[in-house]
Amino acid sequence: MWDMANVAQLAEFDEIIDVRTPSEFAEDHVPGAVNRPVLSDEERARIGTLHKQVSAFTGRKVGAALVSRNIAGHLEASFMEKPKSWRPLVYCWRGGKRSEAMVHILREIGWDAHRLEGGYKAYRRTVVADLPQLARGCGFRVVCGLTGSGKSRLLETLERLGAQVLDLERLAAHRGSVLGNLPGEPQPAQKMFESRIWWRLRTFDDKFPVFVESESKRIGALQVPEQLMEAMRESACVRVEIGIETRVQLLLEQYAHFLADPAALGRQLDCLAQLHGRAAIERWKALAQRREWDALVRELLERHYDPAYTRSIASHYQQMPLARAIEITAPDDASFATAAKALIEDLALPVGQVDRNSSVDSA
Repeated sequence: MWDMANVAQLAEFDEIIDVRTPSEFAEDHVPGAVNRPVLSDEERARIGTLHKQVSAFTGRKVGAALVSRNIAGHLEASFMEKPKSWRPLVYCWRGGKRSEAMVHILREIGWDAHRLEGGYKAYRRTVVADLPQLARGCGFRVVCGLTGSGKSRLLETLERLGAQVLDLERLAAHRGSVLGNLPGEPQPAQKMFESRIWWRLRTFDDKFPVFVESESKRIGALQVPEQLMEAMRESACVRVEIGIETRVQLLLEQYAHFLADPAALGRQLDCLAQLHGRAAIERWKALAQRREWDALVRELLERHYDPAYTRSIASHYQQMPLARAIEITAPDDASFATAAKALIEDLALPVGQVDRNSSVDSA
């Protein structure tokens, strides 16, 4: 139809509008899309009940009234200031009545609005189909190193200097360990995590490598897509070398929220009781209560994190023995910049080759 567009055309529009319910949007959506529901969760359930228990005609009447009212609200609150040249793409679950209603009104006003053909379901099929191929097409450089080595910070520095970076922990809103929950930032749903990965991978230039951290299969509650995990584990590695005192300082900066709440830290440490026994957990809690942070972090590294990481990295990342070593000498920006520039020079990457399509929403 004349008002349809497909997933390959997402970048052609000024704005992507998801008209599904807030709960549908929260589970997954096109990264960067805004939610302008034409039915709330409660309204959609009500219409479904009317269709089943009364009649389809009654459901359509009540639904039309609700959809019209909600679209009017969006026009007044969100669209009134849009210029005549504004070109939005609208989608619902299957590209049916909900998006059709929104597009019809927007086009009647004079905007060049389009529907996403097949709606969210078509988008989701594309993500599932594309992820394996996109993962295989990346020349990954896997950044390895013991917990607290500043791997995430090195990725951030590489990205700032223009290198291509896939920061899975940022996309997953989790630091990838038992203490890795980010305060005030829940993890996305699994489908949303996959959407964020897909959105990021599709922006990369396959002529240049992509730096990624040596993650395990799970990041918090989320599963790294299997084909991506396989591609990472077969890829060339970079090994970060850094002294334990510097690692302690980096971790104290990264987990500052626990320093302000020893009780919360204690609850997280309870998760390790089965591995280390109750006596060790109580000792670590006592160190936290006394705010002996350096001693606590050092013990956690030496007794829990380092042995676990060493076992895991050796068995899962095939090229780790051939890894290029990069040294971080201090917990400051200059040291990370020096290390990142050395990696970029090694790979003959153009400094400042910024990925301009890298934004991924955190909704």
